[in-house]
Amino acid sequence: MADSPLTWWRRQGLRFRLTVVAAAVLALALAISASVLVTVLDRALIGTVDDSTRQQAQTVRVQADAGTLTSPIATHDGTIVQVIDARGRITDVTYGADRLVPLLDARARAEVLRDGQATFLDGRPYAISGPLRVVVISADHGRTVIAARPIGEIQTSLGTAGRILLVGTPMLIVLLAVASWLIIGRTLRPIAALRRGAAEITHTARSRRLPVPESRDEVHSLATTLNDMLARLEEAEQRQRALVSDAAHELRSPLASIRLQLEVALGHPEGQDWPETAEGVMEDAMRLSRLAEDLLALARLDERGGVPARSEPVDLDEVVRQTVDRYGEARLTVCDPVVVRGDALDLSRVLTNLVDNAVRHTSSKVEVALTADGVLTVTDDGPGIPEQDRERVFNRFTRLDSGRSRDEGGAGLGLAIVRETVRAHGGGVHLEDASPGLRAVVRLPVAR
Repeated sequence: MADSPLTWWRRQGLRFRLTVVAAAVLALALAISASVLVTVLDRALIGTVDDSTRQQAQTVRVQADAGTLTSPIATHDGTIVQVIDARGRITDVTYGADRLVPLLDARARAEVLRDGQATFLDGRPYAISGPLRVVVISADHGRTVIAARPIGEIQTSLGTAGRILLVGTPMLIVLLAVASWLIIGRTLRPIAALRRGAAEITHTARSRRLPVPESRDEVHSLATTLNDMLARLEEAEQRQRALVSDAAHELRSPLASIRLQLEVALGHPEGQDWPETAEGVMEDAMRLSRLAEDLLALARLDERGGVPARSEPVDLDEVVRQTVDRYGEARLTVCDPVVVRGDALDLSRVLTNLVDNAVRHTSSKVEVALTADGVLTVTDDGPGIPEQDRERVFNRFTRLDSGRSRDEGGAGLGLAIVRETVRAHGGGVHLEDASPGLRAVVRLPVAR
């Protein structure tokens, strides 16, 4: 089945379509301009002839009324004049004009006088080549003055102008189409360079960038935006590779421990303390479970693109009370009523991670506070974190060498999950010195 014209048109290249549209628009504009030009020129020339002919007729009328007409009547521009008396007889004419037959009969003269406008007349019956433009005015004593002037030269000039436009317009259209084809091709050249550059970027050449044209135009903006996108994709891929590498490294340790314990137990079953072996394997299995849960939480945060799973009113004070009640080492000092928008489970996970981290490193107590302006703090009196490392610990799989950060079973994902979740809820989190210890400060926007 043949394609429809619209389908065929859509399949053509941008350069071809732009050239055709430009040529079509020019053709329409030139056709309208030529038509208007010929029409205006025709009316202007005819109007000039009418004015000149009427002026000659007025001159003859004045002379007829004054009785000073010459025989024959003299005109300086070749105007044909006939003076007709009240009985319809021709009394005076210009040289060469018909003395027997008026140019217009009585009825036609009456119509022209009534309209007050000049009229066309075929001059061939009067031995005059081409059409005439005829003017009729009244004189004294019932006389009528008929003035006519040939307009064959005007029509010839208009025909010549029309032929010139008929030949010149297609040539202009072709010239513009060629120029448009070249200019559009030159304009689209940077886009072709972008396409070639994009085709050369593969998984083995991720750091390459698309060529950016020097001109500060839309193509420059497009190339810059695409390069920024490639940079973000490259950064995301690097983060993904690092996450996979770190996750594999973290998974290898408990798996190796489980394998070693089982191999030793199976190799010496008679002297093995099976409950102790089961406890060791269970501890490593729990570590694997926590790591899988953390990785799943990070994957979900990345998948949502910084947006919480749900956006609903959450009584943050209730979440804080329920979480703190699960810890014997934690004490709730301030808990003002606060309502935020987000996911209650994600916010509970944020507080759980912070309290877990504080409980692991505290010396004696952990204090949790929530103020009415949406500020949540978790404070411990442990060894703290050096100021230069307080931002770095929010990176994934980051564990410091200090005694505080030797996580017992942790994989360095807790604070990363906290920051990603808080940012998804429109807030921020940072660490500060508690003298002694460390204070985690979370700020969340309060629902109004």
